[in-house]
Amino acid sequence: MKNLLGLVILGCILTSSIASAEPSLIVVFPQTNYQTSAEKIFFLGTAPPDGQVLINSKPITRSKAGHFSPSLPLQLGENLFTVRHQNQELQIKVTRLTTSPELPQGLAFAKDSLTPAVDIARLPGELICFSAIAPPNANVSVKLANQTIALSLQPQQAQLPSNLAALTGQNQPHAQSSVGNYKGCTTVQKPDPDSFSLIYGNNIISGAVVPDSSQEVDLGQPQFQLTLNGKTITQPGTGKIQILSRAKLPVVEVIADAGVARTGPSTDYSRLTPLPKGTRATVTGRESEWLRLDNGTWINSKETRILPGAIPPQTIIRSVGYRQIPGATEIVFPLQVPVPVSVQQSEQALALTLYNTTAQTDIIRLDDDPLIERLDWQQEAPGQVKYTFNLKKAQQWGYKLRYDGTTLVLALRHPPKIGNTRRKPLANFKIVLDPGHGGKESGASGPTGYLEKDVNLVISKLLRDELVKRGATVVMTREDDREVSLVERQAIISQEEPAIALSIHHNSLPDNGDAEKTKGFGTFWYHPQAHSPAIFLQNYVVKKLGRPYYGVFWNNLALTRPAAAPSVLLELGFMSNPDEFEEIVNPEEQKKMANAIAQGITEWFRSVR
Repeated sequence: MKNLLGLVILGCILTSSIASAEPSLIVVFPQTNYQTSAEKIFFLGTAPPDGQVLINSKPITRSKAGHFSPSLPLQLGENLFTVRHQNQELQIKVTRLTTSPELPQGLAFAKDSLTPAVDIARLPGELICFSAIAPPNANVSVKLANQTIALSLQPQQAQLPSNLAALTGQNQPHAQSSVGNYKGCTTVQKPDPDSFSLIYGNNIISGAVVPDSSQEVDLGQPQFQLTLNGKTITQPGTGKIQILSRAKLPVVEVIADAGVARTGPSTDYSRLTPLPKGTRATVTGRESEWLRLDNGTWINSKETRILPGAIPPQTIIRSVGYRQIPGATEIVFPLQVPVPVSVQQSEQALALTLYNTTAQTDIIRLDDDPLIERLDWQQEAPGQVKYTFNLKKAQQWGYKLRYDGTTLVLALRHPPKIGNTRRKPLANFKIVLDPGHGGKESGASGPTGYLEKDVNLVISKLLRDELVKRGATVVMTREDDREVSLVERQAIISQEEPAIALSIHHNSLPDNGDAEKTKGFGTFWYHPQAHSPAIFLQNYVVKKLGRPYYGVFWNNLALTRPAAAPSVLLELGFMSNPDEFEEIVNPEEQKKMANAIAQGITEWFRSVR
């Protein structure tokens, strides 16, 4: 699954340097001149089953059909591998890159080591930190406006692996040398007016007087200074530092349908509840193109617009209403302005938090509802109100969140109606099937070059037919080899509002995974409403087919993220495992897999009546 693992596997066939005929020795991964920071790498390919395949003169293990995926260690720098089968030979070069920062030689800072590396803006009195990599035993400092901040050499700190390490069970931190890693912090309460510039719109006025600190202050670029063996150099940082005015903080409005809120200022940080279109919030910090909002989340500025002259949004909330529509209960929160919100699902409850909100609530009407047992509310903190929906059953079926003007509407979906006949147990059920990848997005590759996108579509069509036999209405995100964006796939789920959405994939591994030993069926979920079907399908299919158990993972994936329905992503097996690949491409095994998933879905629906 290419977008999950970050694994770029090209289904290319490397030509032999010896034989002039059509080559039968194929190495799909790695392609020559491949670069990685992993300590080892697996070789994925195939050759006729007769004879041996040698890598650097050593025989490797192969499947009955001749497929292979051995893992080999890598030294730092260039690694040359010779893959040979009978009279065919391939030369593949893999370069292992170091993950440790390279210390500079002599009187210099390490390249691109000065931080902050981008423009930042902070509140008065907020901590501002700097870092640099320089030779040991040096004196390092930073001059910012009228301050000089000493940077001290830091003790050893553990280095965390990427999130992908959880997929290979190798997610333990490891020590990294901190030689040359200097850090230091400071705060700026009210800058000296002789050492800064004021920002008025797009105009900068140096040395202006600020009697009330009511304007944003530009402190310019920090100047890093390095002294070693009696010699000194000064180097400006690449990012400017600004101090916001608490009296005139900018206010923005979310213009995206669902603004992506994160825990930090880059796509590396975790996603939080999306902010509905129209949400207004105060900006309390900036980092490059990212904005920190007053509820503590970060959002890309491209998803917002500035509201000139607007004051920080604050609202009260009084009565809360509700209405039943076909298939859902809508809870209506009348507000004065659209404020940031977050949703948290738990066992038999869903909680909605409103920020910048003060409750004046005395009356809430909620008659007997097919979904909601009771609604509670609490002013958890100044400007933060939490509404908890205690539900009649543990299984939740999806929700939608939107602003109608300044009124927040939370739609909680009712359980689907269960079919009453043995022959059509899924009658009245709508199911979305998403064959992963397609078009240019090929996904992973098997040892023969057979692409994941193709087998995903084969299995999805077989599964569709099995579900239709059971009475279900099935909506496919694609029915041929075409590219469908992740946003489009998510939109289909949101628009169709199915009883369940399944994304069909086949797995592969990061570079340092053990492809020969890693196999099995796996499921991925994100919202708690998808946990029950994920666990059920995992256990059902593994037991029904006798497949290896890879695992159940909470994972923030594009196709597990839709909240409008329980959304589960299935990894049916590993394209990178030689033996399992033979089952993946076997038509009889494909039919068995489709039948098992369809029956598993049927049994799960019965279990949550």
